Amino acid sequence: MSLHPTLQPYADAWTHSIEAISEMAQSLVEGEWNRRTPCPGWSVRDIISHVIGMDCEMLGDPRPIHALPRDLFHVATEHQRYMEMQVDVRRHHTAPEMTAELEYTVIRRNRQLRGESRDPGTLVRGPLGKEITLEQAYRTRAFDVWVHEQDLRTALGRPGNLDSPGAYVTRDVLLEALPKVVARDANAPRSSAIVFDVHGPVEFLRTVRVDIQGRGTLEAVPALGPAATLTLDWETYVRLACGRVSPEAAADRVKTDGDQELAAAILRNFAVTP
Repeated sequence: MSLHPTLQPYADAWTHSIEAISEMAQSLVEGEWNRRTPCPGWSVRDIISHVIGMDCEMLGDPRPIHALPRDLFHVATEHQRYMEMQVDVRRHHTAPEMTAELEYTVIRRNRQLRGESRDPGTLVRGPLGKEITLEQAYRTRAFDVWVHEQDLRTALGRPGNLDSPGAYVTRDVLLEALPKVVARDANAPRSSAIVFDVHGPVEFLRTVRVDIQGRGTLEAVPALGPAATLTLDWETYVRLACGRVSPEAAADRVKTDGDQELAAAILRNFAVTP
């Protein structure tokens, strides 16, 4: 295996989640393909189409030439339009076509991973034509596929893998966004600290400190006398941070102590996925 050690954890996480998705897809009955998922506007079929499409792009396949319908209420931004293209182009594919394309794409991607010899810093084409590093591309795929695996599990009533390799990649991706959520988006007071206490299959305690300039930094040590503390389970953390549930709908699963207005502002701005 020539894969760089930096990329290996992301490849392992992607493999674990894509195998789970493939297994679910193979066992779907007709009515389940159109079942609604927590991902806004997308069905089970749409999630699987998106996974296929994004991995085809990792393989360097050309994007489909396709005109989107104008009545897709969940498509409002350029990023959403970009993501919708691979989904809408497959909306009329049959179940056997979908499972066959998924299986073939996974085989091709596994072959690509086995032969991957590029440096993690190599620039590659990312969404919307933006150049990103190969490491960022691998990390994003691992994150994306695990989150969508969870979307499918929720829609199909098949919980699991909340502590799989992809869960830990997701934890790190979401924690990276937390200082901006607290300091800039929620406008937390300067020289304050906000604690996040997350329990469940993935557990962590993190503090976001806001300095005198209003900049937020993430720390792994608890703060004494924080301005606010948010205590919640890992699955709720993910669903809130990925825009799968509203703060109001998750209110009974989040405990807030301290400044209630600040805690509410943080939860209002918690979703960080486009």
